[in-house]
Amino acid sequence: MVAVKGQRRSNAPAAPSYTKTDVEALSAKNNEPAWLLESRLAAWELYEGMPMPSLTDEEWRRTDYRSIRWDEADKIISPNGATLETVPAVNREPLIGEQQGGLLAFVDGKVVHHELADELSSKGIIFTDLLTASREHEALVRANLMTKAVHPGEGKFAALHAALWTHGLFVYVPKGVVAEIPLHVVIYNSHQGASLGHVLIVVEENAQATVVVDYASANGETQSAYIGATELLVGDAANLRYVALQDWNRDTYEFSHQRARVGRDGNLDWIIGTMGGRLVKAYLEIELDGKGANGRMSGFFFADKNQLFDHDTQQNHNAPMTNSDLLFKGAAKDTARSVWQGMIKSLPKMQKIDGYQASRNLLLSEDARMDGIPGLEIEADDVKCSHAATFGTLEQEPIFYLMSRGIDRSTAELMVIDGFFDELLARIPFERVRARLQAAMETKIVG
Repeated sequence: MVAVKGQRRSNAPAAPSYTKTDVEALSAKNNEPAWLLESRLAAWELYEGMPMPSLTDEEWRRTDYRSIRWDEADKIISPNGATLETVPAVNREPLIGEQQGGLLAFVDGKVVHHELADELSSKGIIFTDLLTASREHEALVRANLMTKAVHPGEGKFAALHAALWTHGLFVYVPKGVVAEIPLHVVIYNSHQGASLGHVLIVVEENAQATVVVDYASANGETQSAYIGATELLVGDAANLRYVALQDWNRDTYEFSHQRARVGRDGNLDWIIGTMGGRLVKAYLEIELDGKGANGRMSGFFFADKNQLFDHDTQQNHNAPMTNSDLLFKGAAKDTARSVWQGMIKSLPKMQKIDGYQASRNLLLSEDARMDGIPGLEIEADDVKCSHAATFGTLEQEPIFYLMSRGIDRSTAELMVIDGFFDELLARIPFERVRARLQAAMETKIVG
């Protein structure tokens, strides 16, 4: 057989070149406790026994990631002396006024800034990096790290993450404590390569918190990979608002597993923004575990040029009288592609649940493609569950109306697209963040 230059010799996807020695070396460099090394090695065994995802897998058949060059993307990023000032100013500015509830900034996997307001630390709130927490708060971290939400056995990338995560966030809000001021985290890469970040947030019974995580990276000439995990543990009658905004450079491939668990009468408000990256494959799941639990997931994305965004969402009603509400809105232009796969699931006898999911898609060019695949798996008979997926182009009537008022066509189109996303952007409780996201979208719209 003659190989054609630039093509792979087979359809089997290549894999990262990590070894067990890399796992042991990472743990030794971090001076990690023995239990954490054991956890990493157990995950590595799982990883070695799993095949790489392929187009024959149902959940991957619309997302071909084989364009990734692992010989570039799997080189773990090393800190190179960058500081907080390396992070763009818009990503590190206070969320409200001039006061920071807490700011934790990572550059190339290293903590470059850490602060927590006295009024929060005095209440017993923990806001620190995950490696520090694994040593100083072992009982809390060991009980919750990849044991209740995301599990290493869920897939090849989940196992790889569990074995080789490089840095992460740990937030703990004790029972009955309210964090009045939001906590802000910035994860920024100044050069290319692999990073494996983890978010672990534990909000105990009757506690409340708001956490915002910004992901971003500088442009480069080679490919990168982000293999991440997010775990949100919301206790009984607790309340968590979690905002995650991603703006990787155009040569980054993201593979992430993200899951929340919500206890009895708990409430989760989860907002997701996807703007950057060459390819994104994200699993996003809410587990409503306690009676009366509520979960809302709001997602928005804008894909252009050759970007491919694949969001795989699941709303699991594991208890009666639970409510879930999901809304994803996205736009695609040029030759970009998006995939949204959603599922609402109820266990047997989980009655009086209310689940809703909707995907609204705006096509801005003839060559873009957007797939929306909603689904229901209901094993109870006293439920209210529904789903919808819609696709459309720019409506000419409102554009003509605006033009009749003296507005030029390009500005009118921009205003209509802004209006399409306004419902979701309004759910972000920080004016500066909304303005930043709107500016990023407008940049994509005008090219």
